[in-house]
Amino acid sequence: MPVAEEVKSSWADEVELEGGSLPPPTEVLDNSLKVITEYSYNEDDKKTKIVRTYKIEKRVVSKSIALRKTWKKFGESANDKPGPNPATTIVAEDVYMQYITSKEEDNKQEDEGLDKLKALGDKNVVKCRTCSGDHWTSKCPWKDTMLAGGKVPDDKKGPAVGGPSTGTETSKPGGSKYIPPSMREGAAKRTDNLSMARRDDATAIRITNLSESTTETDLEDLVKPFGPIQKLYLAKDKQAGYCKGFAYIHFKFRNDAAKAIAMLNGHGYDHLILTVDWSKPHPN
Repeated sequence: MPVAEEVKSSWADEVELEGGSLPPPTEVLDNSLKVITEYSYNEDDKKTKIVRTYKIEKRVVSKSIALRKTWKKFGESANDKPGPNPATTIVAEDVYMQYITSKEEDNKQEDEGLDKLKALGDKNVVKCRTCSGDHWTSKCPWKDTMLAGGKVPDDKKGPAVGGPSTGTETSKPGGSKYIPPSMREGAAKRTDNLSMARRDDATAIRITNLSESTTETDLEDLVKPFGPIQKLYLAKDKQAGYCKGFAYIHFKFRNDAAKAIAMLNGHGYDHLILTVDWSKPHPN
């Protein structure tokens, strides 16, 4: 008869035979692996065996982190072994922070600005708008001696930046950019227009008490026998178009205008008596 194989007992039966207490956890190092074995009760009040395997890695850290790992544990973890205790410590994933700006880059930009200023050497960085000297405009010593044109006299002018002075620059004392209206371009045309308007006013007459049905043709037929006419204006209503009762006649000669006044003033026209007199110039 074949010999029956020896049946090995389970670790749970061995625990019950020992008195029911759970064995202590064990830790075994195998090259780069660390195996931790623990025993506990599950929800069904059954004994369970938990085996955790860790891979040992060596990392290079900063001095502050290495020094912190040598600190002595305290409190409930005072008797724990080196390294994190799963019962009191939760190890999460590493969090890496990415900085948008670096302090080293900021300092580098400042250094570059200083290097540019140093590279200028003896060159003038500041230039005065008044005398072109190497100082601020508000601190210019010649700002109180400026002429009317906004220039500084040559004998008190500071050295110019960018090269020696040629001596050809001159400043006119009392110079100004203001030009009187009479000397500006187009002043003669305006004068001619004004004189022409005055001549027109001197030969213009005003006719009032005209009927509403009067037209430009009727008015021209009325004053044409007295002499040549330059301009004729009949006041009309903009919406209805009827005559407002007065008109202005500009004759070419003053004698013709005086003759028209003498003949038409008090003259009956279209069942109305006309009133004719010299046209008074506008106040403007």
